[in-house]
Amino acid sequence: MEDSFLFQAIIYLGAAIICVPIAKKLGMGSVLGYLIAGILIGPYVLEFVGEEGEDIMHFAEFGVVMMLFLIGLELEPAKLWQMRAMITRVGLSQVLITSGLLFAAMVLLGLDWKVSLAISLSLSLSSTAIVLQSLKEKNLLNSSAGKNSFAVLLMQDIAVIPILAVLPLLAVASPTGGDGHHESFISQVPGWLQTLLVIGAVGLVVLLGRYAIVPLLRLISRTRLRELFVACALLIVVGIAFLMEAVGLSPALGTFLAGVILANSEFKHELESDLEPFKGLLLGLFFIAVGASINFGLIFDQALLVISIMLGIMLVKTLVLFGIGKTNKMGLDQNLIFSISLNQVGEFSFVTYSFASQLQILDQNTTEMMMAVTALSMTLTPLLILANDKLLLPRFGTLEKTEREADALEEKNPVIIAGFSHYGSTVGRFLRANGIHATILDHDSDRVDLLRRMGFKVYYGDATRADLLESAGAHEAKILISAIDNPETNLLLVETVHKHFPHLELMVRAKHRGDAYELMEMDVPHIYREHLDSSVRMGKDVLTKLGFRAHTVHRLAQNFIKYDEAGLQELVKYKDNQQEYISMVRRNIEMQEDLLASELNRKFSLNDHAWDSDQIKEGLKNAEGKS
Repeated sequence: MEDSFLFQAIIYLGAAIICVPIAKKLGMGSVLGYLIAGILIGPYVLEFVGEEGEDIMHFAEFGVVMMLFLIGLELEPAKLWQMRAMITRVGLSQVLITSGLLFAAMVLLGLDWKVSLAISLSLSLSSTAIVLQSLKEKNLLNSSAGKNSFAVLLMQDIAVIPILAVLPLLAVASPTGGDGHHESFISQVPGWLQTLLVIGAVGLVVLLGRYAIVPLLRLISRTRLRELFVACALLIVVGIAFLMEAVGLSPALGTFLAGVILANSEFKHELESDLEPFKGLLLGLFFIAVGASINFGLIFDQALLVISIMLGIMLVKTLVLFGIGKTNKMGLDQNLIFSISLNQVGEFSFVTYSFASQLQILDQNTTEMMMAVTALSMTLTPLLILANDKLLLPRFGTLEKTEREADALEEKNPVIIAGFSHYGSTVGRFLRANGIHATILDHDSDRVDLLRRMGFKVYYGDATRADLLESAGAHEAKILISAIDNPETNLLLVETVHKHFPHLELMVRAKHRGDAYELMEMDVPHIYREHLDSSVRMGKDVLTKLGFRAHTVHRLAQNFIKYDEAGLQELVKYKDNQQEYISMVRRNIEMQEDLLASELNRKFSLNDHAWDSDQIKEGLKNAEGKS
């Protein structure tokens, strides 16, 4: 009875339902609640879960697998490229410095260098599941601590690829012996071939994502059966996980890569919404399984050693992270959140330990010791975060403002303005001066409060949310003006409007040509580059002050904008080919200058001088009198 699946399901779900609300009520967060639930039902307390806990752990790891897949979906290659500076500056520094210090310490303590390298690389990783969940619950993902933490976690996820590729090379003539358990296909081939297989498996996932999965999703979507699409999404995740596991690699790594590849597909948001419920449930199960799998027997037998290793590792990681945060000029409060949130050892380390054990780099005792240290550090982290919130942050600095609830919308207008900074507020004031009322949305709480004090009726909220736009009267409105500062948010808003409110006429701000190109590819008809008009207006003033006739200057300016917009429509076709793009830009500039020169040489009527200054008018009269 106790071994039945239904009984185990009742135990796990019941433990979660009891422990997590209590933990949340006490301000400890859901992650710690799940971990405590696992400890309670584990073999060292209530003994509801015994040896089968390891099997549950394998199943629960699909929560991490799905989480990494969804993270990958959020990371379009272009976005990764935009984040490269932060990922390199913060993330790569953390991985290299942490693993370097731990490697040096272990070698000095007498461990073999290969064992030291395998362990130090594993210990440099942090728990994506715990950190993101904790930051999300506290609405800190958009704070500087949240953004830098995400960069570190992203770099660590990427770093798993070279770590798994390097480990087989360490297996050659490794002095330690393994027990031979958990062997996979990859463990039966030479080390150099294992490295090639790792690289090949990663390449295969990339190819599948690009050339097989998207066509499959298109085929399934034509059936218009949501449950079939959900099944297909699960098949993709499980299939890639199986492929990676078959060659002895991390399933989560494979699905993360697949997510990145699919981030540019039209199915991105559909996949996210379909898999999100599974991710949440399985992540909770994963945390319970981590708690249940903690080897308290080993911890009690070697308590001083285990705790010393764990605290030493966490101290090193905390100091490294704090130093990186200081170097990157993070405030003290944000730096504390950043360094304490990431100081544990992560779930990917379970994978690298197992892989290193298969390769006979680590012996069984070392593997079990490191797994116990890792699980214990993951359990301790939520407590440290809680202590930081309650004890340290109130004393040091002011915590960055977190997200607040969206305002209740009370009006419906023909125009909606999303984003009310300098650009949007100028448009809004112009419309209001001409008797046009607009519903104004902005996602910066400080700006909303300031604008309200100035007399503007501005609502706080994320305009990319379809439900908020609906509350703002998007179904009845005629025009939506997107004046948001962030180009990525603008693109997301356009996507939301196209999907849910296709009748709305979109007028979108673009910061520069690059933004304009992306908007053009999304079929946005009305794009307004924010510096174009002001730059041309300055040029007009220069020409006027140099003696050009006002109406001539006006004609030249209007034609310049017309030719520039026409050139934009042509250049967007070549934006991905740098050589052709440069060639076309040069050709467009020459053509534009020729057209404007011919425009300037036209003989406008001398009577067409209504816009001219008095000085120019007087000069024209004198010229006419002399003739």
